[in-house]
Amino acid sequence: MTMQAIVLNDFGGPGVLKLSLTARPAPGPGEILLRHTAIGVNFHDCYVRSGLYRTLALPGIPGIEAVGVIEALGEGVTGLRLGQRVGWVSGRYGGYATHRVLRAAEAIALPDAIPDAELAATLMKALTVSVLVSRAHRVTAGQTVLVHAAAGGVGQLLCSWCRHLGATVIGTVGTREKAAVAERAGAHHTILYREEDFVARVRQITGGAGVAAAYDAVGKETFRGSLDCLDFEGTLVNYGQASGPVDPLTPSDLAVRSVSLVRPIVFHYIRSDDRLAALSAQVFEAFRAGVIRPITPLTLPLADAARAHEVLEAQRSPGGVVLLP
Repeated sequence: MTMQAIVLNDFGGPGVLKLSLTARPAPGPGEILLRHTAIGVNFHDCYVRSGLYRTLALPGIPGIEAVGVIEALGEGVTGLRLGQRVGWVSGRYGGYATHRVLRAAEAIALPDAIPDAELAATLMKALTVSVLVSRAHRVTAGQTVLVHAAAGGVGQLLCSWCRHLGATVIGTVGTREKAAVAERAGAHHTILYREEDFVARVRQITGGAGVAAAYDAVGKETFRGSLDCLDFEGTLVNYGQASGPVDPLTPSDLAVRSVSLVRPIVFHYIRSDDRLAALSAQVFEAFRAGVIRPITPLTLPLADAARAHEVLEAQRSPGGVVLLP
């Protein structure tokens, strides 16, 4: 039996992502075979493809989240059934394919109300935001927080969740159109970072105090400015590096206002089955309560994975990109 997959043989630009035929795996004990219906595309995938992250052994199939239907159950699997729709998020990769084998304990039962493509675009982002607001930094009512890339997929969810928790949200964006997106998502203030100094503007908005937390997935271009935006005892949550790796710093760089630096990786927060279950439950409750809403993504065929990466890296994504097998 074979399947279609994007097999990464060499690191490089988007053009290295090419569709091929490869052997379809069979589930072993405690595993399931999924037929994917929608595959999420993330900046993590771009870092893996380029070689910035050397976490996928080559040749290998990239992709860290997807939604699918169970086609086969391995020996000893209970609590799941053939034909059931489930999602997964995993650092074990394997997403850019029509099928994959998954540990049964990693399968996430999904709510019926959210379509496959929206779930594939949103699930990992929502898990990430749950970590950002409750674990990397606990957002509470009365705080002011800074969200970079506030019109992006994670940014929109982050603005919504922080506002729900009672925080004042300042979002940075690149265009007036993106400012409108961020404001609809929940940002109280937006800063056009290409037109104004975001550090000075944050200080103006906060009356010189700064923010309790700065959420920064941009990295190199914004990191030092994010540090400068923090109030005393504030937290810089650096959870990505879309503009490149952050320059080195020393502990004394944090001493000016006794600030903290956190670098969360969502996989570390779902490293056990009970942690995954707890975080998933928190996310689906947030969906049910209307705290966050699923992202409507750009959808492309699996064969167009290279174009999906180009769209993401050019910042032309509507907040999510999904591949359809």
